[in-house]
Amino acid sequence: MGLRGGRVSEDDRKECLKLITEAVQSGARKFMACDILEVKIRTVERWELNLIDGRCGPINKPFNAFSDEERSKILTIVNSSEFANLPPCQIVPKLADQGKYLASESSIYRILKANKMLVHRSKSRAKVHKKPAELMATKPNQIWSWDITYLKSKIKGIYYYLYLPMDIFSRKIVHYEVHEEENSTLSSAMINKAFFLNQIKKHELVLHSDNGGAMKGATMLATLEKLGVAASFSRPRVSDDNPFSESLFKTLKYCPAYPEFGFNSLEEARTWVEKFVEWYNNIHLHSGINFVTPSSRHDGKDQEILLKRVEVYKIAQAKNPDRWSKNTRNWSMIQEVKLNPGKLKKVTDIKFAA
Repeated sequence: MGLRGGRVSEDDRKECLKLITEAVQSGARKFMACDILEVKIRTVERWELNLIDGRCGPINKPFNAFSDEERSKILTIVNSSEFANLPPCQIVPKLADQGKYLASESSIYRILKANKMLVHRSKSRAKVHKKPAELMATKPNQIWSWDITYLKSKIKGIYYYLYLPMDIFSRKIVHYEVHEEENSTLSSAMINKAFFLNQIKKHELVLHSDNGGAMKGATMLATLEKLGVAASFSRPRVSDDNPFSESLFKTLKYCPAYPEFGFNSLEEARTWVEKFVEWYNNIHLHSGINFVTPSSRHDGKDQEILLKRVEVYKIAQAKNPDRWSKNTRNWSMIQEVKLNPGKLKKVTDIKFAA
């Protein structure tokens, strides 16, 4: 029906309301029915209160609007072999160099949009960033997530960089390093050290990160290939593709002990991070793994802890059954952890470097 982008007559409004009412009575969601008719739900709600258009502006086209013939000429030229691969911002100056004026860039953009031609105009395929395949971990050291975050110093413009890989199954921080620079060489050395400290075998680990230069540099990729680690990357500028590391950094920077005004030195930053990692791994009860410590889950001790909690609640329920209208709290162990839920891709399906 296409009601957006201009005045709508009273008859069209009535017809629109009638169609939406029929759709809702048939079980459709109101906002979806509005979307199909290309009209905003707030507009429909106003029409339901008053069908009369209260706006006083002009209802006719501007006197200087392009005619159908002019629009057709513009479309013919911008879609010609000479300009078909160019955007309007390139077409307009090229025509000017030829001593021709067709229309302004904004006008050409509007005409292309109205004719649903405002898309990737080159013959090459438009770049598409697909969401990473879902990965699932069922035990420690299957999938690590890592990232780099900056730590403020007390000198404006000076930062220290925290390199932090974690295991998504247990949420344990498996290694950390703090440096004055952020680059692929330091990343490579860091992950190489973490690999051997945790006794990881070839072809058993997937390492997920974002698209930063330190993550995708040649030195880093060569190290992953040497170690037999499969690399997984987020889409550019999509932080939700690396949620575990983002959540960890939020916990780190919003904990009460984090220095509000920054660190005095690199050594002070390293000392603070060391204390934070000790707390996070061994004292912090993580909500994502049913409130056990990351270290206890990583070492396989979480099941015993959770079973003891079940017994405690059973005893409490037996003493005062009237206080329990439903079952006791669920203290079950989390059996699997998914990264980027969607299309499942098991770790065993990942192609590791030779």
